[in-house]
Amino acid sequence: MSALDSLAASTVVVVDTADLDLLSRWSARDATTNPSLIRKAAADPRYARLVAAAVSGSADVNDRLDALLVAFGVQILQRLPGRVSTEVDARLSHDTEGTLRRARALMARYAAQGVPRERVLIKIAATWEGIVAARMLEAEGIHCNLTLLFSFAQAQACAAAGVKLISPFVGRITDWHRLQAGGAWDAEQRRGANDPGVQAVRRIWYDYKQQGVPTEVMGASFRDLDQIAALAGCDLLTIPPALLDALAASDRAMPRQLDAAQAGPAIDPLPPVLSQQDFEQCMRTDRMATEKLQEGVRLFSADTEAVLSQLAAA
Repeated sequence: MSALDSLAASTVVVVDTADLDLLSRWSARDATTNPSLIRKAAADPRYARLVAAAVSGSADVNDRLDALLVAFGVQILQRLPGRVSTEVDARLSHDTEGTLRRARALMARYAAQGVPRERVLIKIAATWEGIVAARMLEAEGIHCNLTLLFSFAQAQACAAAGVKLISPFVGRITDWHRLQAGGAWDAEQRRGANDPGVQAVRRIWYDYKQQGVPTEVMGASFRDLDQIAALAGCDLLTIPPALLDALAASDRAMPRQLDAAQAGPAIDPLPPVLSQQDFEQCMRTDRMATEKLQEGVRLFSADTEAVLSQLAAA
């Protein structure tokens, strides 16, 4: 049994790519995309016809962007049995109304292609404004994937909002702690279950299980197989192609590490309602989460701008 098969026994494997030619390589159920992956795929000559067909109907670059996102999403869903995560324009991460408009527009495009709502997750940055938008979208039956999630406070707010799925960023959390430690970082000591990013996801996952929160937890942003192995048993893990290949080529056992039966009684009660004041206070005191959220929004926005430049010239 390969490590990938072993992992799939306890965790739903999700492929983190917009490269359509790679999707059939692994037995993944779902796929995630983001502005960086779409930018790379849109510039690939293999997908020139898909891009041209998607953007031919409008001169507005924002409409072209949404058409392109849905075009890739539809193609992904033709190759995988589950769901695709499609991200709202990252430049709207602090704009609730703007996020709502674009999310509804994306779902309308999917509906026009005959794609059922349950096969699409609208991906939104886990800012306060994004979480508020997600709460409203979920009430409309539009399911959301809250991304760029780095803190327990973000996870609590998402649970209170009734979000379908969250994507805590394992690797980026660890990157921050490694950078802060500098030469004092002990890679062996902080491996696996001692990895800061792994610990963050474990805390969220066990708290959700203790509280009976139905929100799915999907670990994301992995750097190595040790991080993946330490989170076997998580609801879902979205993994990039290079690490999926490494898992498929390895015979390493991936036994379940997260077990709901071991969650125990509730420790951290979730707030019954969203509180902007509490959320913002928690974020102010969590430098890592604040810095990584700001950085993620900035980088995804830059990639969105790059895609828009490509589409303007198409």
